[in-house]
Amino acid sequence: MSALDDLAVTLFGELLMADQLARSRISHVLPKGMELSHFMVLNHLSGLMEERSPAQLAKAFHVTRGAMTNTLSKLEWAGHIHIRPDWDDARRKMVAISPSGRAARDAAVQYVAPLIADLVKSVGEDRVRAALPILRELRIRLEEAD
Repeated sequence: MSALDDLAVTLFGELLMADQLARSRISHVLPKGMELSHFMVLNHLSGLMEERSPAQLAKAFHVTRGAMTNTLSKLEWAGHIHIRPDWDDARRKMVAISPSGRAARDAAVQYVAPLIADLVKSVGEDRVRAALPILRELRIRLEEAD
């Protein structure tokens, strides 16, 4: 194994472990009844100014359509999203965040933000700012590989 291979394995080991630890910590501070997948979908939809289809959401989150359908069903049951037929193609559906969903997302952010802010503070704002372009480029290249 070359030094470059060792570096790559170490990098991905750190990314995967950081991802696992972040998911665990965030899951523990979310409001009762909200799962991480719910928060992620609500957070994604709150930043958009238009609806998305379940297939588009599944692709954005790199999950199966079945997994996304399950998450969307739970969010719809809770009143956090609206699902309607696509007027142009009756076989498809369209998903939008509801006012209740926006409020739930905003409440969850109130729980999550201090946790993340403490991490940023402990690592150092300048170091985190410097790491963001590298992490963003890694994400973009991984997305392009799909």
